[in-house]
Amino acid sequence: MSESTLEEAAVLSAIYCGDGEYQLIQVSADGGVVVEIKTCVGDVRRVELSLSFSLPPQYPLCPPDISVTSPVLSREQCQDVRRKLLEQAAALPAEPMVHQLVCWLQQSGAVTSEGGEEAARVEDAGGEEWTTVLLLDHMRSRGRYVKMLERWTVQLHLTTRLLSGRWILVLLRGARTDIKEFCHLLKTVKVDVDSSGKKCKERMMKVLCERPFTFSSSSKHGLASQGSGTKRSGESCFLEKEYQSTLELTEAFQEAGMAEMYQQILPLPTL
Repeated sequence: MSESTLEEAAVLSAIYCGDGEYQLIQVSADGGVVVEIKTCVGDVRRVELSLSFSLPPQYPLCPPDISVTSPVLSREQCQDVRRKLLEQAAALPAEPMVHQLVCWLQQSGAVTSEGGEEAARVEDAGGEEWTTVLLLDHMRSRGRYVKMLERWTVQLHLTTRLLSGRWILVLLRGARTDIKEFCHLLKTVKVDVDSSGKKCKERMMKVLCERPFTFSSSSKHGLASQGSGTKRSGESCFLEKEYQSTLELTEAFQEAGMAEMYQQILPLPTL
């Protein structure tokens, strides 16, 4: 990680100093720096955006990775904004560029909320998505780990249920590309600590089962709606549930509308 990247993070914290406007998410020699900036764009109707910039150790020699979320834009619109930002980043000189990208977005007219509600209705009405069951190896620093899982759930517009007990299972629903990105983050970002207390990645995560999932009116009573949890960005939802027995684990899958997938992952690995 270059010294200029750390200096840029310090400068960004001074520029975006409003309440909740800037957050330093990660500083790591291996993973680089991740910052989040919340801003509003648009002249007539202001659109709230949350921009996450992942600055790898090679930055600024290579451009940052960017994710975009918004409470008023559809997933497709957020992906379109992300694409435009990545194209702009690729066209800039190899020098600190995060503030320049945010300014460009504010001034370019690249963001519009027109059609967002209709796009959301179309997404709710149909369209194939995927469900996936993950097995995590351990969760020693639970608070940090859960916070990261919840953040990725929102950023990637997923529906996620974390089941904790004898096995640590993660049930995901969403676009297949977003689920793959979730799995990639698990294996490349330091989300937990090892037995010696050092920050570590979830390299031992296993995909137990995955298959297409088609929205229907009855599916709304499954993974997205059971229990209490945090909901943001439309269908994005993160829920936690602890189970004490195999029966409770079976019931958790049934409540999530994933009983058939539970049968597919049996028998679970011996711990």
